[in-house]
Parts: sequence; C-alpha cells; structure tokens
Amino acid sequence: QVQLVESGGGLVQTGDSLRLSCAASGLTFNRYGMAWFRQAPGKKRDVVAAISWSGGNKYTKDSVKDRFTVSRDNAKSAVYLQMNSLKPEDTDVYYCAAGLIRDFTLETIYGNQWTYWGQGTQVTVSS
Repeated sequence: QVQLVESGGGLVQTGDSLRLSCAASGLTFNRYGMAWFRQAPGKKRDVVAAISWSGGNKYTKDSVKDRFTVSRDNAKSAVYLQMNSLKPEDTDVYYCAAGLIRDFTLETIYGNQWTYWGQGTQVTVSS
C-alpha cells in the first residue's frame, strides 16, 4: 500500500531552519506530483508548496516563497521542504501529499488531485 512518511519537524526558535522530508513507498514515485500542506487546529489545510513529477515545475505560496524551498529526489522517492527564517506563524502540522498531476497549474495544485497523504509532522516555532 502507499505510504508517505514525514519527518524533520520539531520545536525551534524564531529565525531557525528546518528541513522536512517525506519518504514515499508503494507507488511509482516519479509519476506523481508532490506537495506540502500545513494545517492549524480548526483551520483548513492549505498548500505551501508543490513540485511536478520531474521536479521541473515548482510552486511556493507567496507568503513563504522567499523562505521555503521544495525539492525532490526521485532516486530516493523523497520530497523535501527546506524552511528558513522560521516565524511563529509557521507553527502548524505539515503534511506531504501525492497526486497524479497531469497539468501543473494553480487549479490542479489547489484542487482535489492529491490522492495520498502522510500522517503529518508538527512544526512549532517559539518567539
């Protein structure tokens, strides 16, 4: 079965960096677009960044694009989110997701194309 396992979250201070990893198994990884979402308690899950199957196309939410970078390693079936200059408002549970994304557009990134989800990893940024 498909598994997405996130790691790398934790408690850090304002200005610190974290690198989240998501290890995928049970799917042909290089066929899937990947994304990172985040969710605070009681709020809607929101996309943070996405990357196409080849890594050739990337999207990062405007509010974090100068601090967060998404990447992937198809040989390792892994996707990463490098988060720099972390702020308290970045505190959330971060999830990775996989979907068969044919057209890498805002419509599909923000749509319901994401089929598989990880269990999430908590990121807490103290002030």
